[in-house]
Amino acid sequence: MAETRARQSRPSSRRPATRTERVSDAQDAAARASRGLGKLIQRPTEGCSAVAPLEEGGWRVSVDVVEVARVPDTTSLLATYEVELSEDGSLRSYRRVHRYRRGAVDE
Repeated sequence: MAETRARQSRPSSRRPATRTERVSDAQDAAARASRGLGKLIQRPTEGCSAVAPLEEGGWRVSVDVVEVARVPDTTSLLATYEVELSEDGSLRSYRRVHRYRRGAVDE
């Protein structure tokens, strides 16, 4: 009977785990930092305001994040996080460096 037959294991359709590819350029570093930080802190990212390669390898990226969404949008609170990526694009560290109201002018 079909219901009582033991299920045969099927080959997985997933790709085997591979090493993460190296970050190719500043745009790639910004995208990976934004995506990784957003997942980690579970907040929407707005974009990146700075990207720089590190002397020891890897990247430092400043990612802007919506911390408190408000209506009207101009009163929302945002923060800038400094994210460090390894050469393969994995997130090594992050820290909040600045918090501000949307539309506020730097002094």
